[in-house]
Order: sequence, then C-alpha cells, then structure tokens
Amino acid sequence: MGRLKPQQLLILSFLCAILIGTIILALPAATKGEGRLSLVDSLFTATSATCVTGLIVQDTGSCFTPLGRWVIFALFQAGGLGIMTFSTLFAVMIGRKLSFYESDAVTTTLGQHHIFDPGKLITSILGITLTFEALGTALLFFRWRAVTDWGVLETLERSVFHSVSGFCNAGFSLFRDSLTGFQADPFINIIMIFLIVLGGIGFLVIMDLMHFFGKKGPAKRLTLQSKIAITTSCVLILAGAALLLIVERNNVLAGMTWPERLLGSFFQSVTARTAGFNTLPIGKLAVPSLLFIIFLMFIGASPGSTGGGIKTCTFAVVLASVTAMFRNRDRAMIFGRSVPRNIIREAMVIFFLALAWIFAAAILFTHFSGGNDLVRSLFEITSAFGTVGLSTGITGSMNTACKLLITATMFVGRLGPLTLMMAVAFGERTDKYIFPQENVMVG
Repeated sequence: MGRLKPQQLLILSFLCAILIGTIILALPAATKGEGRLSLVDSLFTATSATCVTGLIVQDTGSCFTPLGRWVIFALFQAGGLGIMTFSTLFAVMIGRKLSFYESDAVTTTLGQHHIFDPGKLITSILGITLTFEALGTALLFFRWRAVTDWGVLETLERSVFHSVSGFCNAGFSLFRDSLTGFQADPFINIIMIFLIVLGGIGFLVIMDLMHFFGKKGPAKRLTLQSKIAITTSCVLILAGAALLLIVERNNVLAGMTWPERLLGSFFQSVTARTAGFNTLPIGKLAVPSLLFIIFLMFIGASPGSTGGGIKTCTFAVVLASVTAMFRNRDRAMIFGRSVPRNIIREAMVIFFLALAWIFAAAILFTHFSGGNDLVRSLFEITSAFGTVGLSTGITGSMNTACKLLITATMFVGRLGPLTLMMAVAFGERTDKYIFPQENVMVG
C-alpha cells in the first residue's frame, strides 16, 4: 500500500478530529442535565466546530458543560489552523526536520506550493494567530468588565472563547442570541470585526502586509494575491453593508439610530463572509437581503485563511476570465498581471463544483425537509458550504436526514470540492496522443 496523498492525509486528519469530538460530545459529562446528546447531534456539532462553521442544533452556552464547551473550543481552534498545520507545528517545535513528503502536505494545506520552508511558515502562522487571539481576548475582557456584572472568570472564559471563535471565523457563541445583545455596542462590534477580517484575509496576506509596511525602497510592493484578497474583500463588505442598509431600512433596521444602522449593516456584511456571528435577526431579513448574503457566503474568505467558501481570489479570477472573454482578450488580467491558464482552469473547476454541490444539496434538503421554503433551504446549505454558520432559524428543527446532509456539506465546504476530487483521483496522466479538433456550438 502506497503513501497517502497530501489531500488524503488532510481529509483523514479532519475525519479523526471529528470522530474524537463526536465521541466526547456524546458522553453524559459533556452536556448538562440527565440526558446526553444523540450521536447525530454530536456528529453535527463536532463537524461544525472542526470545520469552523458555527451551525448548531443545541445552544452552546446552555446545553454543554465546561467540558463540552472546551472540546468545541479545541475543535474550532484546531480546525481554523488546519489539522495538518497543527501537527506539523509540533514536529517543528521538537526540532525534527520535515521530510519532503511532509512539506508537500503542509504547502498543500495552505494552498501555497511556492513556499520552501513550511517550518518557518507554520511557526509564523501560530505566532500571528496567538498574538491576535490574545489581543482580542484582552480587548473583549476589559470591555465586558466595564459593561457587564459578570465575574472575572466568567468574563475571561467568554472573552477567550469569542476571541478565538472570531479569529477562526467559527461563529460559535456562548450567548443564545449570538451577539445580538451587543448590537449597539461599537467596541464589541469593532473588536469582533477586527478579528473576523484578520482571520479571513489569509495568513500569507497578513505576512505580506507586515513585510510591506516594514520595508522601504523599490522592493516595497504587495503580491498579486494580497491585492486581490484585500480589494475583493473590501468591495464585497461595502456592497453587502450598502444593500442591507437600503433593503432593511424599514424592516430590521427600523427604529435604530443611523449610527446603529450603519454598525449593524457593516457587521452583518463582514460576518456573512464566513464568520457566522449576528447582531441582526437573520430570520427576519427580507428575501433580497438573504439572497445577497447567500452570494457573500458562497464567495467566503480568502485563500490560506481560517474561512471557507470558494474564496475571494477564485471569484476574482473567474470574473477576470469572463471579462477577458467579453473584451476578446486571450489572457485574464488583474492589476496589470496575467493570470496563468492553470490557475484559471482550477478556479473554474472550484466555482462549478461548488455550484453543483450546493444545487444538488438544496434539492435533497427541500425533499428531506418536506418542502421547506426554497430561499431558507438554500441559505442553510450555502451557510454550511461556506462554513459561515448563519441560519434563519431552521437548524434546530431539522430531521436526521437534513442534519446528515448539512454535516456532509460542512465537511466538503471546509476542505473544498477540488481537494476532495484530487484525493480520489488517479495520478497525473500525460496524454500520449491528441485527437483532432472539431468546433461545437455553445451558448
């Protein structure tokens, strides 16, 4: 039996984490009261945590004991960094030199095959992660101590939990209504936005920005990936906030002051990208708002980040390719750079595989649920695929078939359909001959 492919090793790592989480969460000690979580609900919760989604069938704060809550915490921290990244870090810490095979596994996980020293990269990733999570914890702690009557330990637990959940774009909250209770608090909103954006922009973009601002001279420039990730993220966030502000002005935003409307719209647009927290009641949003949030969830975060979705760079490459076709150009151009054809092909495959999965899953979901509202069903499926965690309120009432379908969708969305396809595909083949070309009518 040959060695596993890096993609297969990554999938196996996630499956092992989910299995361990499922077993622990199914124990009576993990939940409050005399009963225990069913096996399906344990699997759903463990998958949601490991895949940093945030969809829940039981309220995290009130259903689980400290053991259950910290198991969920450990799962989304490990899932956010990537199980392979985590395990490789331990090898680096004990001073063991990585083999070529292990290096390939790490660079595959991060989606950056041009990096030659994964050990240093992983160490940097952990340093960045712990720094921002610690900063977020401190800021949340001091703010909540100022505006609540919680004890010190309770405030510390909630600060750590929400800071890590925010940076990992996990969306898990210890509050039953997520962050709705702090809708008008600008400090909590800004802190969480800060964590979500940094976690979703991509580790390599963060390091590129640090290098950019710390360097002088002609070599001071951002990579194409950083430019695409930052620009696309900003455009999507502003577009989402503007649409929510306009569409919901007489709905969920009615009765709020203008600063509260701006804050609520901006926060919800940011979290729709893959974070899953909410300060607005998602179930009461108008259909146009739900549809645009579905669009945002489908795109998701940036490559090499803690978030899911098809990724901002994938969307930008697809858009650039379509634009090039309309302009009758042979090459797709972004920021004065040509995009390689193999990248375009990969982006197209990811885009259409994602659409195919969501479409098929939506059909099955509406069938299993007995004809649920199409928009809400599509919202739930896309939220699971984009590992977002937002819900219109139907998650808790799903039957077993729907829960298993959502569980599979979270897993596929976290790893990516292309990774799964490459894991089961045969080895690379070289064509020994080429067939004659013949035109086909399309469109």
